[in-house]
Amino acid sequence: MRRSTLAEYGGGVTLPGYRVESGGVSSLAPGEVSHARGRHTHPDPEIFLILSGAGRIHLDGRAEDFAAGDVLIVEPGEDHHLEAVTGVVTTWLHLEPVP
Repeated sequence: MRRSTLAEYGGGVTLPGYRVESGGVSSLAPGEVSHARGRHTHPDPEIFLILSGAGRIHLDGRAEDFAAGDVLIVEPGEDHHLEAVTGVVTTWLHLEPVP
C-alpha cells in the first residue's frame, strides 16, 4: 500500500498507466468494516480518499491507522478492509489499465 495526503495531490490523484473504471462514496459507522469476512482483493489498484473520520486499514493481515485527508493506494492483490474508529466517509476508485 502507498500512503500520502490529499494536500500532496494539488493537481489531482492519478496513477500513470491507469484510469478510473468505477468509484463511489461510502460511509462507515464506528466499528463497521467495509467488506464481508474473507479475502477482498482486486486485480488492479484501488484508491481510497478519506474525506472524514478515522479508522484502520487492514492490509494483508496487518493494521494501519488512517484519518481524514489521507490517500490510501491499495496495490493489486493486497487483501484489504477498512474499519471505522469514528464515523468515516471515503471516496473509493477502482482503476483499470489504460489500453
